[in-house]
Amino acid sequence: MPVIYLVLGFKRSLVTSFIAGLATFFCVGSAVAQYPDRPIKVIVPFAPGGGTDLVARTLGVSMAEDLRQSIVIDNKPGGSTIIGTDALAKSPADGYSLVVATLAHAVNPSLKAKLPYSQDKDFAPVILVGVSPNVVVVSADSPYKTFQDFLVAAKANPGKLSYASQGGGTSAHLAGELFNSIAGTKLTHVPYKGAGPALTDVIGGQVDVMFATASAVGSLVEAGKLRALAVTTPTRSPTPLLAKLPTVAESGVPGYSAGSWYGYFAPAGTPPDVINKLNASIKKAAQSTAFKSRVESEGLVIKTGTPEEFGKFVKAEELRWRAVIKAANIAPD
Repeated sequence: MPVIYLVLGFKRSLVTSFIAGLATFFCVGSAVAQYPDRPIKVIVPFAPGGGTDLVARTLGVSMAEDLRQSIVIDNKPGGSTIIGTDALAKSPADGYSLVVATLAHAVNPSLKAKLPYSQDKDFAPVILVGVSPNVVVVSADSPYKTFQDFLVAAKANPGKLSYASQGGGTSAHLAGELFNSIAGTKLTHVPYKGAGPALTDVIGGQVDVMFATASAVGSLVEAGKLRALAVTTPTRSPTPLLAKLPTVAESGVPGYSAGSWYGYFAPAGTPPDVINKLNASIKKAAQSTAFKSRVESEGLVIKTGTPEEFGKFVKAEELRWRAVIKAANIAPD
């Protein structure tokens, strides 16, 4: 009799577990089917007004229409994007929190001695939005009329020419260090607290050159305050503002390739169906006329794909820039 009781008890336990599992399955399925049923927060790890903020806000308008929910932009600047990125890592994995990541996301593990999150375990890739070249710019009064002029001078005067950046570890800084590494030059890095003051000194001639983001220099080039010499991507830019500029690679530095990018991450553990729904919505928004008209004029080339492709892209960026940082002897802080 005790044996029969145990068997029956075991079967009852199996049935109970099966029913509980079935209920959980249908609850999760129902939640995903109803997603989203409240506003979605998009963390921008920069102050309002920059390129990343523009991307998030412009995409957010179309996403809100597609998903029929508000998209709330939450600016959390500081710490080379670490503050905002950490906020996402500690958010619930329910699809209601995202972060717009940039090149900083891929280089921070090599530039920071310790991060408050796990780069490999705390994030789920959603989508790459697009890539943008940096633009080699000099003052309108600079003696360098072409990139070749600048390259010849840089090689002939090691340590005497300088380049500005909006801070250590930014795309402008790393683009300059990559140039030094491949071209065999010794440009002196002059970091600033932001692109604005850096470009002001380039315009004034206090610094010789800057590998600046396209969004930061577009209006200054058009106004005649800066002279654009080349773009940093492997191929020429298709955007009207930059289409006539040669690449650094074709102008005497073969193999050179640098640039900026934007993409979205969710917290690790976010349900795949939710990730796919967000991917589809952001992809649709990135192809909208409103988004293209706002960003393509500033050099952004839209390149959307799958979450898996974005994850591989970021990992490749992380490995590539780690090698550059090591070669340039940039110590983690």
